[in-house]
Amino acid sequence: MIRIGENGENREIVQAIVTLAQILGMNAIAEGVETAHHLAWVRAMNCEFGQGYFFSKPLVAQAAGALLAASPQW
Repeated sequence: MIRIGENGENREIVQAIVTLAQILGMNAIAEGVETAHHLAWVRAMNCEFGQGYFFSKPLVAQAAGALLAASPQW
């Protein structure tokens, strides 16, 4: 796992990984999205998937299903 620092450290490496996944027809999932700032970076990199406390605390399967069924928009 490569982390993007608060000042954008390693952002180019993460962007390269997302781009490579897209070229290979794969999906990349941004892990550790904890703030709106993190989400903005993920979106700017055209990474379509993310997980982290910004979206929800860890949930049991039934609660996770209910969250997804509610079609939240972030």
